[in-house]
Amino acid sequence: MAATALVRTALNATSRVATAPPGRVAFELFRHPIRRSRVRPAERELHDRAVTEELSVNGKRVRVYRWGDGRRPVLMVHGWRSRASRFTPYVQGLLDLGMSPVAFDAPAHGDSGGRTVTILEYRELIVRLAERHGPFEAAVAHSFGACCTFLAMAEGVPVGRLVSIAGLAEFGYLVEAFTAIMGLNERLERDLARRIEQVLLPGAGDVWQRFDATRRPELVTAPILAVHDEGDDVVPYRQSQLLRAAYGEEQLRLITTRGLGHRRVLSEPTVVDNVLAFLAEPLPVAPASLPGVAVGVAVDAAVDAPVEPSEPVVPAA
Repeated sequence: MAATALVRTALNATSRVATAPPGRVAFELFRHPIRRSRVRPAERELHDRAVTEELSVNGKRVRVYRWGDGRRPVLMVHGWRSRASRFTPYVQGLLDLGMSPVAFDAPAHGDSGGRTVTILEYRELIVRLAERHGPFEAAVAHSFGACCTFLAMAEGVPVGRLVSIAGLAEFGYLVEAFTAIMGLNERLERDLARRIEQVLLPGAGDVWQRFDATRRPELVTAPILAVHDEGDDVVPYRQSQLLRAAYGEEQLRLITTRGLGHRRVLSEPTVVDNVLAFLAEPLPVAPASLPGVAVGVAVDAAVDAPVEPSEPVVPAA
C-alpha cells in the first residue's frame, strides 16, 4: 500500500507539469500484470497430470493444458494475475462428468511467455483453441477472463453454456478501478483511456462498446450461470447485476455468495458443486462446429436452477 501511495503521489504531481511522462508510467503499470502467480501445493497433482502443448500469439509463447480424452471439451479461462491451475478444483469433477477440461496460461501469466496481454490476445487464444479442441460444450471463466469469453462468444466462438465467476461486464471498469486504486487525477485518467485506444488496442474500433459484455446480449444465446460475492472488492457485485439485467433472468442465473471475496469464490466447494450441477444439465441443443468460428450457436436459454437466483448460498466459513 505504501508503494502504491508513493507512485500515486509522484504520478499526480508530475502530471501537473507535463502529461506525457506520468501518462506513460500509468499506462505501463496498467498493462503489465507485474507479478506471476505460482502453482499452489494443493493444485500441483492435478496440474501435473495435464497434457501440455504450446501456441503462439503475437510472438508470445502460450502454455495450454488438457485433461481427459477430448470428448465434451470445457474451456476454462483465468483472470488477471492468475493462471490455469486455479481451476484444478473443477478438473476432477469435469472428468467424472465425462468432460475434457482445456485451459491456458495467458501471455505474461503462469508458465507462458511475454510481459503484457490484451483482451484481443485472449480472444485469439479462445478462437484458436475452439478450432483445435472445440466446439466447447461449456466455458468456465473468472474475473477478466469472463469479459474475454463473452467477447469471443459474441464474435463467433460456439460455446454451449457459460459460467461467469466474479465476472467483469464493463471493459471501462478496468480504467475506473485502476484510476481509483492509483488515485489518478482526471488528466491522467483521460490520458490512460487515450493510450488504451490508440496504443494498446489500435484499430479495434470503439473498445468501450465492443468489449462491454452487456452491449450485445443478442449475440450470446447460451445459458449462463453467474456467481459473484456481494463483498467482492476487486470486481464489484454490480458487474454481475449488469449482466443479469442485459441477459435476463431466464437466460442468466445469478448465485450470490457472502464472505468469499474475489478469489476464494472460485475454489469454494459449494460454488464448485453448483457449477458442476449446472454443467451436468442436458443441453437443449449441442454447440455446432462452424468453419472459421464465424457465428455463435443458438440454444434454448431456459434452465432449472438448483438454487434461487440471487440467493446467498455460500456464507463464509
